[in-house]
Amino acid sequence: MSKPFTGRHMALVMVAFFGVVIAVNVTMARLAGSTFGGVVVENSYVASQNFNAWLDKAEAQKALGWSAMAVRRQDGRVEVQLAGVPAGDVRLSGAARHPLGRLPDHGLAFATAGAGRFVSSDALPQGRWRVRLEVQAAGQTWRGEQDVL
Repeated sequence: MSKPFTGRHMALVMVAFFGVVIAVNVTMARLAGSTFGGVVVENSYVASQNFNAWLDKAEAQKALGWSAMAVRRQDGRVEVQLAGVPAGDVRLSGAARHPLGRLPDHGLAFATAGAGRFVSSDALPQGRWRVRLEVQAAGQTWRGEQDVL
């Protein structure tokens, strides 16, 4: 013979149900907080005041017609192919940031490899990196950003 389902049983079911829900929520909140620092800009008000100026700079940069394509080589170094940049004294610098901020940033120094190609002097650790590039040539500056796997 089975025992009847009582209020005590219902209370245990409710406590177990909400215990699982709360445990999952706490776990997810801790994981979310530990993987993303949440800072996109230091001060959103100041960023909003500069937004139109940033758009103007982006349009001027787009009008230059320059582009860069960065890839990771087998040896881990970053190779950049520039297009549309006038010949002459071209300087390329960059920085690599881990998308989730788990690893420290890496400054990138580049050496000319001929025909608009540049190769970084140091290799990046394995993983996905966001590479910010800055090209200076003919008194102009171009900046770009892309992922490198």
